[in-house]
Amino acid sequence: MTDDTAYDVAASGERIERLLGMLMDAEARTMAEDLVRELVGLYGAGLERVMAIVTETGAAGALRGLVEDPLVAGLLVLHDLHPLTTAERVRAALDGHPYGHGAELLGVEGGVVRLRLKGACGCPSSRITVTESIERAIARVAPEVARVDIESPVRDAVTLLQIGRRPA
Repeated sequence: MTDDTAYDVAASGERIERLLGMLMDAEARTMAEDLVRELVGLYGAGLERVMAIVTETGAAGALRGLVEDPLVAGLLVLHDLHPLTTAERVRAALDGHPYGHGAELLGVEGGVVRLRLKGACGCPSSRITVTESIERAIARVAPEVARVDIESPVRDAVTLLQIGRRPA
């Protein structure tokens, strides 16, 4: 077993994009993009076979291990092979998150997760902390999510009654 933090899929993807962008010659860039596409397709086909074999043999423990491994799960999502939907993975992330039980999943559509915070603290800095923490948890299990929209029942600003000094 390897350390699950040893390989960052998102960072690798960003590095590939950056390297492709550094190629000045349009023909070289096209060839490099074709090469990357071919390699990704090859590995995707291999992963598809792995998932089929694991599923056909009924190896539930192996399947669970594959989908719980952050690197493998990210690759399964990339190739549309993950057995759980985006909504199911988001719900599982919320269920396992300290602040997740205070969030209601409203829906997942077009790469956008919509949540509603229930009974969130009125302090703006606390809401920001909760929101950022939930967004990170979702990004770990659903890298295909482009944005998380979070509704809060607490208003952002409250106008207070201003009381001044009594006129002299």
